[in-house]
Amino acid sequence: MPHFTIEYSANIDKRVDMAAVVELVRKAAVETGIFPVGGIRVRAIKCEHYAIADGNPQLGFLSMVLRLGEGRDLPARQKAGEHIFKALSTHLDPVFANSKFALSFDMQINDKETSWKRNNIHEALKVEAAHG
Repeated sequence: MPHFTIEYSANIDKRVDMAAVVELVRKAAVETGIFPVGGIRVRAIKCEHYAIADGNPQLGFLSMVLRLGEGRDLPARQKAGEHIFKALSTHLDPVFANSKFALSFDMQINDKETSWKRNNIHEALKVEAAHG
């Protein structure tokens, strides 16, 4: 259940291809090898209304939160997080170079006792892989 939610300030929309960011995060998550491919979700939400630091409208942000299920130890989570953050941060180097910008990434672990899911994607991917 790796679910990535990206919130970003609307003023970076013209400087950042968010479809490319979403795909980059998805690929980086797969590359870690610790997330089931069928469970990965990445979504981006543009924030039209926001206030940053001193209120300068030129300041921008991208804040990503990963919600994941229990079961991965801290070193595995740290290694995966570092890989994903590095890929995203490198992709956004041009934004940092040309503007004042804040990037953050946090992981949150969902308590399995209070997390409900229904998903038939895992099984569909297994069938597709078996039949080409």
